[in-house]
Amino acid sequence: MDKFMTLLSKAVPLPNQNVDTDQIIPARFLKATDRLGFGENLFRDWRYNSDLFPNKSFVLNNPDYSGKILVAGENFGCGSSREHAAWALFDYGFRVIVSSFFADIFKGNALNNGLLPITVPEDFLKKLLHTVTSYPDTLVTVNLVEQTLSYANDSITFDINPYSKTCLINGYDDIDFLVSKKEAIIAFEKNRAKEQSH
Repeated sequence: MDKFMTLLSKAVPLPNQNVDTDQIIPARFLKATDRLGFGENLFRDWRYNSDLFPNKSFVLNNPDYSGKILVAGENFGCGSSREHAAWALFDYGFRVIVSSFFADIFKGNALNNGLLPITVPEDFLKKLLHTVTSYPDTLVTVNLVEQTLSYANDSITFDINPYSKTCLINGYDDIDFLVSKKEAIIAFEKNRAKEQSH
């Protein structure tokens, strides 16, 4: 995975609440097992009308909005546990999702796939949504090392599991993390073998 330390980006506002994984990536697009290509069907039923033409009222089809940060409404990623939802968001180009609440399984899937879910208080979320909706050129800074999110004249700290933070900063998946500890594991085993031999 790519290393993540800081991100400066515009943001895409999606104020919808209770966005479930079937809305993020509809079930009919889950046949592939490779992570690539899911981004083209992200929010498919919202992005396209029944005639397959883009829905001009949907934010991803609005050229005013772009960026690697998605600012979503409360309870993002609810519904089924499909990991493909995180794949689709990442493949589309998002690296950070901001909401006041995430479904636990989605949050875990996101972190395991290089996508940073940031939970913020509801009042902060409302102000951020208002700002990026009204001023699309607003730049948002996410500093994972310091665990801060800031924009305009506002800033907030966020929580993250220390293990997930380490993996994101170093671009590790679970296997990479274990490999990074190889020397420490070998040293531990050697010391244990010596202790047992006495």
